[in-house]
Amino acid sequence: MTPRERVVKFLNGEPVDRPPVFSGMGNVIRPVLDKYGIVFSRVHRDPAAMAKAAAGMYKDFGFECAVVPFDLAVEAEAIGSVVNYYDDVDSLLYPTIKEKCVKTIDDIKIPADLSKAGRIPVVCEAIRLLRKELGDEVAIGTYILGPFTLMGQLKELDELLEESFIEPEKTNEMLTMASDVIIKVLKLYHDAGADYLTVREMGATSDVMSPNSFRSLVKPHLQRIHAAIPRPNILHICGNTNYIIKDMHECGANAVSVDHKNCVPESRQKLGDKAIILSGFDPVKVLMQGKPGKIGPAAREMIPGASAVWPGCDIWPEIPGENMRELVGALKE
Repeated sequence: MTPRERVVKFLNGEPVDRPPVFSGMGNVIRPVLDKYGIVFSRVHRDPAAMAKAAAGMYKDFGFECAVVPFDLAVEAEAIGSVVNYYDDVDSLLYPTIKEKCVKTIDDIKIPADLSKAGRIPVVCEAIRLLRKELGDEVAIGTYILGPFTLMGQLKELDELLEESFIEPEKTNEMLTMASDVIIKVLKLYHDAGADYLTVREMGATSDVMSPNSFRSLVKPHLQRIHAAIPRPNILHICGNTNYIIKDMHECGANAVSVDHKNCVPESRQKLGDKAIILSGFDPVKVLMQGKPGKIGPAAREMIPGASAVWPGCDIWPEIPGENMRELVGALKE
């Protein structure tokens, strides 16, 4: 099978020769950036550089995907939040929100044409360039924040959490607006050529939100999103999600993705044999800080109960090339 066939068939629940070795989140590392002369602080605003970096993870390391973008601020910036790209910093830092644009619901101003808003056209063009370069050989992935997490990029998270208890109807209205944006943007990414879509609802983790709050506040919006967006698609939530793993599955995604804090055999027991569970290893402690010879065994520890193993979050750019090669080789075995 080609990597694209393997990823798409796997996510659709069809038979494959082996589980794919891929990710649905940001992944690019310094060896790729250095090889192609790409400056990390600028890659987020340059579709050609973005596509070249994403393709390099497959061409140079055999990672069976090409995923863009590389940061979590694209949609929030398009709506009005201000991003820090760290242009004056030598180390590789992901862009972050330095100024949020929402205090009340009246501050939310959704652009009339999201296809032209902020860096959304940059991501769309990068996807088109990837499809042109890679053809049908490699699966192209993209991702977006879930509605609660996206609102946390627009509004102070502590205020959002507080208001969700005091005025849940207002929070629900804001999440509806955020969900509308997510659906429209993911359709734009799909139309540009993305093969699979990941919704990352990290802010609604059980580490900060009770299962009851997740079910009443966030789950209905995730169900609406996954019913509306193209398939295959994936839902990722960080932390120990076994408190809400059944709810995640009921959101309607093709697959659920969990990070290293989750007990995957317990997830499997709760969801049954047919559910597609993507078990995430710690990309910092395993991939970046792990010593050669230890990467493969640490990643393979995540296999019991999992349909496939992938990074539990973005791959940190400072990961050594030899660690990446060991990871890909071990999981392909």
